[in-house]
Amino acid sequence: MPFPVRNETKELNANARHSAGGSFIQLPGGITHYEAGGNKSGDLVVLAHGFSVPYFIYDPTFEFLSRSGFRVIRYDLFGRGYSDRPQATYDIDFFVAQLADLLDALRVSSPVSLVGLSMGGPIASTFTVRYPERIRKLTLIDPAGAKPIATSLLLRAAKLPQVAETVLRLVGSDFMIKSIADDFFDPALVAHFQSRYKIQMQYKGFMNAILSTIRNGMLNSFLDVYQQLGVMETPVLLFWGRNDHTVPFAHSALVCAAIPQVEFHAIEGCGHLPHYEKPEQVNPILLEFLRQA
Repeated sequence: MPFPVRNETKELNANARHSAGGSFIQLPGGITHYEAGGNKSGDLVVLAHGFSVPYFIYDPTFEFLSRSGFRVIRYDLFGRGYSDRPQATYDIDFFVAQLADLLDALRVSSPVSLVGLSMGGPIASTFTVRYPERIRKLTLIDPAGAKPIATSLLLRAAKLPQVAETVLRLVGSDFMIKSIADDFFDPALVAHFQSRYKIQMQYKGFMNAILSTIRNGMLNSFLDVYQQLGVMETPVLLFWGRNDHTVPFAHSALVCAAIPQVEFHAIEGCGHLPHYEKPEQVNPILLEFLRQA
């Protein structure tokens, strides 16, 4: 059952979604918030975000690819943004099923290029391994899963039954707004980003989904999945911020070793979000990769 969190005071319903922008679609797992843009007849690129930041994290990428002639879809993972927060097991099967159901509901039949950021890396990679016929190309941005991530107080507390629930019931989840600053190298970007990030946190079920995600292995190792990618023919592009403190840059060597065919680009002077902090460097590389035959 959902547990009360101090600052989760609103219901995520039709009234709440009225001014959200984008579109909504009923999937087997719940309502999913998504946005489609660009050239309707162009090659399709699908953007999967990470652990807690909803699809606005792809603003620069979505706008650039839409202008560049692609059809682009971005969506909120269950438990985030304006997608439903169902009482479910938030594991890799759950998130891969959401993506598959979304493509089916939108009647996408041709292979797509998939982009996965952070925790979206294991989701996109697992989807590619399970449905290779549905994927044209794969791009990973500072992906989780080379090693388990278990360094923050929340991640440690989440492993202890009822400890995290007790803390959140008393003090709320505002600490997550502060911790999101660690994703950035440039502090000038933090305040605006935080103001957008915290909107989703007022809706009931957000922290329940976050804890379930941690407890069901989404921040564990997915190195075996990356190794399976390494024996496939799928082209893979990898970006990593040199100053990433969320998923350390040192993990990039493990991903590169697991995927021999990967095209790797280290992006200097940025943290966990190179596509957001350095779009002028990332976008041209991504465009060339997507346009290659």
